[in-house]
Amino acid sequence: MASKGYQTPDKVSANGLRIGIVHAQWNSEITSKLLEGARSTLEAAGGTVLPEHIIQVPGSFELPMGARILLGRDKFDAIICLGCLIKGDTEHDTYIAQSVAQGLTMLSLQSNTACLFGVITALNMEQAIARAGGDHGNKGSEAAQSAIQMALIKKEQPKAKPTIGFKSPLGD
Repeated sequence: MASKGYQTPDKVSANGLRIGIVHAQWNSEITSKLLEGARSTLEAAGGTVLPEHIIQVPGSFELPMGARILLGRDKFDAIICLGCLIKGDTEHDTYIAQSVAQGLTMLSLQSNTACLFGVITALNMEQAIARAGGDHGNKGSEAAQSAIQMALIKKEQPKAKPTIGFKSPLGD
């Protein structure tokens, strides 16, 4: 079951796409379910998930750097970044979520490769569980669907260099 408001796309094929996955070790009881959801969605769409295309980083804050490492290793059509932030007594989770979102946005634009934000931001563990295969679907699966769609959009576009002044840190 997908989240309320999420429109399940028409059947798309991941056949021939190179999609990497970065997942956070922190809150692994949740992120392992997100990883499982992403893998099963990619495989159900005809994609292949190679072990060397998956890396684990310590926490959600490290997701942008993990995506950057994958992009430096190989050519990918998209990168799925999976993590889980649970609200505590401070606003630490907010700062981490904002940093990760900004980092992935910047990396996506600079590399011309979609780096998907598959990070659960929950108030408590129950909300996280509900979004990792529970009542509110699996955010890993949703991120995989988005990765497939973005990769296909990228492949359909004519090859052209960005004209808005981006210089890729990857040397592209």
